[in-house]
Amino acid sequence: MLVIAHRGFHAAAPENTLAAFEAALTLGVNGIETDVRISRYGLPLLIHSRVIASGQAVADLAHDEIEQALGHKVPTLDEALECFPGILWDIEIKTTQALPRVIGVLKKYQVGHRILVTSFRHDVAAVCASSLQMDCGLLVAHRPQVLASLLAGCEGNPRIDHIVWDYNILDEALLQQAAADGFRNFVYGPVTQAEHQHCRDAGVDGVITDYPLLAQNM
Repeated sequence: MLVIAHRGFHAAAPENTLAAFEAALTLGVNGIETDVRISRYGLPLLIHSRVIASGQAVADLAHDEIEQALGHKVPTLDEALECFPGILWDIEIKTTQALPRVIGVLKKYQVGHRILVTSFRHDVAAVCASSLQMDCGLLVAHRPQVLASLLAGCEGNPRIDHIVWDYNILDEALLQQAAADGFRNFVYGPVTQAEHQHCRDAGVDGVITDYPLLAQNM
């Protein structure tokens, strides 16, 4: 089971920063999950929240204004991929507005990098799967009645080969069906050591976790 640090190891440094990514790698994780949003001038930045603590939207601010408001450096997608080429990256695209710029950056790293592109917007994942030579995944926060309903509109695209499930809706029957259909199953959001062990026992391929030490100490 791969251990993927959710936004880096943010017990040691602010989330989605180069320092948090470095701290995660020091722990020996297999990969890093991070979030991409677009700044006012179209720069793909690694930041999770749509609106920062000041009440301002990321999309309305320039890069330096975001850094000033947060009080720390905010890396670009380009910077992070350049700094850490040797790991698995799970790049979550938050909005359709980010697509053109993010795809432009990711195309530079199609060779020599291991990148999984994911989104809760399954139409975004489908566009990436058609535009990029890298794995793509569907983020899922609900338990579908049947697996086929989850895959509507994505059938037949071999690059959509991951499903990333919320731990809260984990269903081992669906995991088994997805695996039998050729998908790799990742899970995000386990908290306790028992929950990480549950993922391992269920045959999950990877966990995206805020607690990488719990996933490793099993």
